[in-house]
Amino acid sequence: MTRPIETGHPLRHAHAWLLPALCALVWLAPVGAVTAQTFPLPPDGGDVVGEIQTVVANEDDSLSDIARRFHIGYEEIVRANPDVDPWLPRAGTVVTVPTQYILPASPRTGIVLNVSELRLYYYPPAAAGARTVVTHPVSVGDMDWSTPLGLTQVAAKVARPTWYPPKSIRAEHAADGDPLPAAVPPGPDNPLGEYALRLGFDGYLIHGTNKPNGIGMRVTHGCVRLYPEDIEALFRSVPVGTPVRIVDQPYKAGWRDGVLLLESHPPFADSKQASPNNLTPAVQAILAATGKKSIPVDWARALDAAGAARGIPEPVSPPASTARHADDGQNKTP
Repeated sequence: MTRPIETGHPLRHAHAWLLPALCALVWLAPVGAVTAQTFPLPPDGGDVVGEIQTVVANEDDSLSDIARRFHIGYEEIVRANPDVDPWLPRAGTVVTVPTQYILPASPRTGIVLNVSELRLYYYPPAAAGARTVVTHPVSVGDMDWSTPLGLTQVAAKVARPTWYPPKSIRAEHAADGDPLPAAVPPGPDNPLGEYALRLGFDGYLIHGTNKPNGIGMRVTHGCVRLYPEDIEALFRSVPVGTPVRIVDQPYKAGWRDGVLLLESHPPFADSKQASPNNLTPAVQAILAATGKKSIPVDWARALDAAGAARGIPEPVSPPASTARHADDGQNKTP
């Protein structure tokens, strides 16, 4: 269940230079050679992986160009840079690259897909005691074709899949004057790309794409779409039978070095968590993360971060050394 997206704006091949005083030292792989973001799992009591990075835009860059080089999706980089023109950032603009993540509140096994975050996490089986998490940006179903939530598994793996468009999708395309054949063979016109993981949910896939500029958006008919290089890596790594948990967690709270952080994404308009000005799910995420810990929470900052929904983990508690001496009642729920 996938549909090709309209391209909107052509992407341009570009290069970016690191700003020595501001930018993290990272290797910028060319398009087609991006390596997955792989992180060691945080120690017990930790929930955060990665670091925020910055890069200086070249005159030929778009945010989509930068996003793919840094292994993130379109919405992620746009939310992190609300004051930057997505298609024509000025040369010399410092772009925030949101490559730090609070792990979803879910068992850290198999594949976990957080639809509102537009991101997939894969927890490979431990090798020699070392546990890691691999993460990829994704596209998911739009409002009329939402990606189903729940627990399933990888039921099969298919290289060079043939796409059999469902009747509903063929009817939609015919109404738009763009009729589809009953079967689309492997090749450059196949929107499934080169690899697909069939899920236990009937008719749903995790697959590649022939239009990678749409990764990180809500644009499919319910399937989960990855960059071509990402689905190839995932296809080779994930065995059949791997559990797949699809969750909807627009607000994630977690710990790093004794500090509580909140990462917020806009809830989908058709989500149960999307009523106007409803920040209760953000409060619930913070309370679940604090558990029985007695720690002051900066609720004003937390609610500001939840409302801004930039997708960047924000500290909402003082440093651990400060928190141990604080007892001012700020940890009361608003």
